[in-house]
Amino acid sequence: MSARVRPVTEVVSFGSVFLEVVFGHTDQLPKPGEEIFIDDFAFSCGGAVTSAVAASKVGAAAAIAGLLGDDLGSRLAERLCLAEGVSTELCLRAKGQVAGTTVVINYQGDRAFITHVPPQPDQQRPEPERWCEVIEAVRPSWAYLHAGPQVLGVLRTARSVGTKVAVDVNFEEIEQFPEAVVECAKLGELFLPNEEELRRVTGEADFQKALAVASSWSPLVVCKRGAQGATVGWGGRAIDVAEGLADVEVKDLTGAGDAFAGALIGALAKGSSLLPAVALANAAGSEAAARLGASGELDVPEIWSGRPLGPPQAG
Repeated sequence: MSARVRPVTEVVSFGSVFLEVVFGHTDQLPKPGEEIFIDDFAFSCGGAVTSAVAASKVGAAAAIAGLLGDDLGSRLAERLCLAEGVSTELCLRAKGQVAGTTVVINYQGDRAFITHVPPQPDQQRPEPERWCEVIEAVRPSWAYLHAGPQVLGVLRTARSVGTKVAVDVNFEEIEQFPEAVVECAKLGELFLPNEEELRRVTGEADFQKALAVASSWSPLVVCKRGAQGATVGWGGRAIDVAEGLADVEVKDLTGAGDAFAGALIGALAKGSSLLPAVALANAAGSEAAARLGASGELDVPEIWSGRPLGPPQAG
């Protein structure tokens, strides 16, 4: 695949980069001392890369802003970005291992994870402080990040320069920082929980009530609902969107939400109206669910051959 070069950055995905070691479906996890064998396996990239690649695929000029090191995960992430036309120029370079590593096991229709996140490089200031400078310098149409107290300053900076922010969330963030999650939803232009996250963060078991509460925080709520598509809370209305969904064999749900988000804001950055953009996001989520790994299986022959992993090359 040839690299695509664009002069203006329209979407920036902020966050960490992960190397994923992904195993396909199994009905059981090994007990202590046991070993099980799984047919499907892949290396993939996750984190900020996934949403940026999805934005690029719908035509937006996308970039990631995070840390990249000289470890395997960083190198593979940079290769993928180059191949998909995603800029890494907004990343900070560091020595040593920077990318996280996640083992993903698809288990009984869901996933189980084991993740290692290396410590931040010595004397490195918190990344969100640098992200504020990135926002001020680049002023993208849209930014994508996960909620938490550490990004409140980023959201305020984005608001001050006119950059719209899509705020995503996960269970850990809701459990640890519930008040900060709500504040982030209020500061952003788009809140992107899935159905269970929506219920947990609002405290409402009824879906429609939960959507109404979240809509009182954010001007636009797009709730990701998997095989049902998405529900949009917008202007006091709740609109279900199933267009764009594909009937696929689900291999791995990892990254489907990030792919949905990236395609959505990428389409909005290119001038799409809301509901067609959500349909494109549904399609991106379906495509992600049909492959192993958040960004799909990586072709890395150097790993298998034992040859040194060289620098990124244009596809």
